Amino acid sequence: MRHVRCLGAAGTLALASASLFAVGAPTVAAAVTAQPASLVSRLASRAQPPTQAQCVKAFTVPCYRPPQLQAAYNELPLFRRGITGKGETIVIVDSFGSPTIMKDLTTFDKQFRLPNPPSFKIIQPAGKVPPFNPANTTMLGWAGETTLDVEWSHSMAPGASILLVETPVAETEGVAGFPQIVKAENFVIDHHLGQVISQSFGATEQTFRSAQSLLSLRSAYKNAFRHHVTVLASSGDSGATGASNVAGTLLYTHRAVGWPASDPLVTGVGGTQLRLGLAGRRLRPDQVWNDSFNSALNQLLFGNPGPNAIATGGGQSVIFSRPGYQARDGIAGNRRGVPDIALSGACSGLVVTFQSFRGMPPGWYVVCGTSESSPLFAGIVALADQLAHRSLGLINPALYRLLAEHAPGLVDVTRGNNTVAFTQNGHLFTVQGFSAGPGYDLASGVGTINAALFVPELVRAVGRG
Repeated sequence: MRHVRCLGAAGTLALASASLFAVGAPTVAAAVTAQPASLVSRLASRAQPPTQAQCVKAFTVPCYRPPQLQAAYNELPLFRRGITGKGETIVIVDSFGSPTIMKDLTTFDKQFRLPNPPSFKIIQPAGKVPPFNPANTTMLGWAGETTLDVEWSHSMAPGASILLVETPVAETEGVAGFPQIVKAENFVIDHHLGQVISQSFGATEQTFRSAQSLLSLRSAYKNAFRHHVTVLASSGDSGATGASNVAGTLLYTHRAVGWPASDPLVTGVGGTQLRLGLAGRRLRPDQVWNDSFNSALNQLLFGNPGPNAIATGGGQSVIFSRPGYQARDGIAGNRRGVPDIALSGACSGLVVTFQSFRGMPPGWYVVCGTSESSPLFAGIVALADQLAHRSLGLINPALYRLLAEHAPGLVDVTRGNNTVAFTQNGHLFTVQGFSAGPGYDLASGVGTINAALFVPELVRAVGRG
């Protein structure tokens, strides 16, 4: 797949950044490392996470730390009430995982004064993962993905336990890797190991051999529905289109969405662009993430001024018809619309992670993409589960119920679109996307959240379902 995580491709994920920071003032000493095709990964700082000013100077865009996003999503009133995800378990699913994730999370937590999770376990229920190979770019990409998923889900729900589920085959466009993911997720669900599952991966619907080959992989989501487990998935990083080959080096020149975000039993999470001050206060309203036409950022990320297809995924499924919970929202027509909700993911608003696995310089990295959005929202769901004293299960009907009621915890996103342009085989293509507007839209779903209001509203809305 063109992995939905930072900026990337090649059946693994991408990372965004540029320039190496020395301790103190930034210096321009490129630290580009071998990564999968189209994957850009550069160290931001060896000793300390880069400051917002350093990121703006080096990358032309800000980068954010956990306290800023906790404040931006208004989690602090919940934390003060003891609603931190305590008693809940967030399940992170990634191919291969990271050999250093436990110590990396400890470093991350210490830096930002976060508590260690009550429990952090790693399991491999679909088969033993091959030994980590620092020369294997696919493994490096998944290790970076794992780092983002674990560190930022923990940031949003610091009292929740974490279960990292590693699978032995890389997920790529089409079926590859999904049988192992399905087996692992069914194991988690059958053994009641967690309340919310975050998936920062996906494959373009049209890359499956047939609709039936995709539908045959849905058993974990049906199982989750029966056992009241919430399943999330990132909506993708290619705007209104998606990767058309396994390497992720080619894109469809027409609209497309990714699965599992498009599955009606999964909550699809899209990406927004935040503009925050140092304390997390919004300097302007959130808008749809779209960096396709940001020439300065494209130059840093890809070595060319673009445009490149780098924006939040969103659109209409070609596999699934419109579910009942979207019946009031005619924008998607008679098809399943993606995403359902949106949180931070823009490359023009990076977040920091810490990683130390071999094959890349250890230190602080800046990342972006909807692979950030899904674990962020997983943390929010964990807070709601704690407040409800139970797992909420499929939350999509409740989200659209809250939208219809104009619940104040849902914050409408009304600016931006996910139209992208890119050069492929010597030709410039534009895939016309979807614009944000009042209410539901195919760029931001029902919008974003004010957690202090949204969490209790979600609990009540699920209870009325």
